[in-house]
Amino acid sequence: MTRRLAVNRFKLGTRCGSVVGAGAAVVALALVGTACSPVEPAGGDNASGGGQSSAGQDVFGEAADAAKVKQGGTLTVALSADPDKLDPTLSRSLYSRYVFHTMCEKLYDLGPDAKLVPQLATALPTVSADGLSLTIPLKEGVKFADGGTFDSNAVKISLNRDLTLAGSARKSELGPVTAIETPDPKTVVIKLSKPFAPLAAALADRAGMVLSPAAVAKLGANFSTAPVCVGPFKFASRVAQNSIKVVKDPQYYDAAKVHLDAIEYRIITDSSIRSANLKSGDAQVADSLSSQDAPTLQKDDTVSVLQSQSLGYQGLTVNIGNANGIGNPQKQLDTPIAKDPKVRQALALAIDREALVKSIFNGLNTVACSPVSPKSEFTSDAAQVCPAHDPAKAKQLLADAGVTTPYKVEMITSNNPDSLRLAQALQGMVKDAGFDLVIKPVEYAALLDQQDRGDFELLQLGWSGRVDPDANIYNFVGTTGSQNVSGYSNPALDKLLTDARQSTDQAQRVKLYGEVTTLLQQDDPIIYMYRQRNLTGVSKKLLGIQVYPDGVIRTAFAGFAK
Repeated sequence: MTRRLAVNRFKLGTRCGSVVGAGAAVVALALVGTACSPVEPAGGDNASGGGQSSAGQDVFGEAADAAKVKQGGTLTVALSADPDKLDPTLSRSLYSRYVFHTMCEKLYDLGPDAKLVPQLATALPTVSADGLSLTIPLKEGVKFADGGTFDSNAVKISLNRDLTLAGSARKSELGPVTAIETPDPKTVVIKLSKPFAPLAAALADRAGMVLSPAAVAKLGANFSTAPVCVGPFKFASRVAQNSIKVVKDPQYYDAAKVHLDAIEYRIITDSSIRSANLKSGDAQVADSLSSQDAPTLQKDDTVSVLQSQSLGYQGLTVNIGNANGIGNPQKQLDTPIAKDPKVRQALALAIDREALVKSIFNGLNTVACSPVSPKSEFTSDAAQVCPAHDPAKAKQLLADAGVTTPYKVEMITSNNPDSLRLAQALQGMVKDAGFDLVIKPVEYAALLDQQDRGDFELLQLGWSGRVDPDANIYNFVGTTGSQNVSGYSNPALDKLLTDARQSTDQAQRVKLYGEVTTLLQQDDPIIYMYRQRNLTGVSKKLLGIQVYPDGVIRTAFAGFAK
């Protein structure tokens, strides 16, 4: 994501007669030529293991039973986009997280209940009474893929790199770290200038991945060309825009649990082709299934559909002050949508989220107006408030802002067919409110580059989500956020976010994130639209694939059925 996850590659379709309200006509026009098809109704949110489910029911998959799995073989995964840099410090894409899962373990991971569990650590951190020190015990006898020893010094090198490397996407995730101490090889102590509640959760993602010191010393900022970590698999090869291959690492500390010889990720941007590859057996896993294809695949005896509600969001990012590229001083752009929040509010009101979810995503996705997931323990009524679709009010706001209509806005989006269908639906929808939305499709990697350079007016992109709301918010709208491609800055919001970071009182954090949502809906640097459903197709010849709400496809301990 990118720093974010590009729009889920759902194959767009309508459910006949389901679109209601003012946006119905424009959505229908945007979808001319797309056949109507019956869709199973969204169900409950109860999690389950393997097997099939009705649409809307969480199915995370189950761990493989070693007695039922044969050794060897190459797993082929059809990916909807090419991952960005395979460097945990610099990476911003969900797709890179799929690959990292197999070869770059973290201090902590998430379980299916989205709770932290130790991975390279042996226990959750011990936090000092003043909240300024975290002590983390580490596993012993662990080797990197290059034979180097994993220890506290390797953790220190990796964390310091996250904090200091130019272009790091992890710096603001780690907060006010002042020092990293290594009292012995199996203990690391992180010192803070202020308490920082989200730190442990950050260490369950890329900030917690530990890199080989030898590879870091040799490759520096070019680590992604030959990444070396601790993992069940190790990097083998990459062909840009085509494939990535990892192979089993015999030095992995728990190698007996690894059944496959290799995993190959093939880049297939068209969702219908990914589904076809899955059904033909050319791929055994396909990510980001079409919401139109998923119900059909659920009825297929050869395929399982894993699904869960994302912790993240899909939205529109407005370039407000990213004139010089991310990481450089912010500078207010001289456009109406950048200068006047009324114009951004108008665009938010012009979007009929309910119509998008029903007509384009067959009701599988859910409406979102906030970066705080309703499944988060930090949610509240205030964090889930969603302004109603109101094109008349949007027109009035444009008039109040002195904007001549139709007001032209250019939006960059991924150039795959499904992203373009979403863009076209938005284009028709916002026209009613006085906007002339011009679609600028680009290839996914180019889109990530353009957003970092500030070469956009409006950007359609999303974020796969993290368990702590801070990681869904601060990085993107905090003034010093390392992924604040909007160039947005509001001292009042910064204070709310900082207070939430430093508080150890859950009730206080809940209240603060409600206030954050209220302020974000006034300024609209990001216009949140919907939460995607993680839909992953898996061949029934394969056992052990799991997908949790963080969206990461867990393939490392899978194997082919005997």
